[in-house]
Amino acid sequence: MKFVDVHCHLNQDSFKDNIDEVIVRAKKAGVAAILISGTNPLANKQILEMTKIDPIIKASLGLHPIDALGLSEGETGIPKQEGKIDLEKEFKFIEENKDKIIAVGEVGLDYHWDDKHHEEQQEIFRKVIKLAIKIKKPIVLHTWAAEEDALNIIEEENKNQIPVVLHCFSGRKSLITRAKELGYYFSVPPSTARTGNFNGLIKKVPIEQLLTETDAPWQSFVKGEINEPAFVIETIKVIAEIKGISIEEAAEKIWQNYLKVFKD
Repeated sequence: MKFVDVHCHLNQDSFKDNIDEVIVRAKKAGVAAILISGTNPLANKQILEMTKIDPIIKASLGLHPIDALGLSEGETGIPKQEGKIDLEKEFKFIEENKDKIIAVGEVGLDYHWDDKHHEEQQEIFRKVIKLAIKIKKPIVLHTWAAEEDALNIIEEENKNQIPVVLHCFSGRKSLITRAKELGYYFSVPPSTARTGNFNGLIKKVPIEQLLTETDAPWQSFVKGEINEPAFVIETIKVIAEIKGISIEEAAEKIWQNYLKVFKD
């Protein structure tokens, strides 16, 4: 069996002293690909360097909506520059490194941490979508308390030119249905094995549109424990149970989804 983690943050402080062990555990668990998502220029550069550690590590360069505005979402343990990002400079950097990455993300909208700059967030998001289309890379989408606006914008700008992966999507049922019908993919973290918070989504979405992620070090299946790529098996178990199929079949279908979306 091959497993995949399509969204995590192994550049976070929790892993700075044990990244090699984390990768060994992931491989031992059957994980064949780990996609680390960038959030700002410093993180993006760091992630590109991390791809040199092991071929299992893949890069997704992005601009978290809060980072792009030069705002704070509290202490994340991820490297971050002070002040607003020079968008054009970072777009150029991402484009110059397009052959070294398999996605653009994480990007999107976040109204949870920012309730004052929604129009600016939306403008940046539109620009990022255009960039992803230009370099022909799928988007890994972050949206918090902004799901409907995010879907409106990406449907308008993208028109199904590139694949869209909704990371930890928590929109209401009607928005899940809408995104499903648009052909978007949903990546589910191990926390659903503990809380059931994504079980309804798993039931509603065909397995052909599901992917697995960890959002490591967050979203663990054990409360208070640091999450890591090896734990995607916990998501696979939940998907297999809900869909009434074997773990092997669930893993194979999701691996094929990964290959289809990311062309890796």
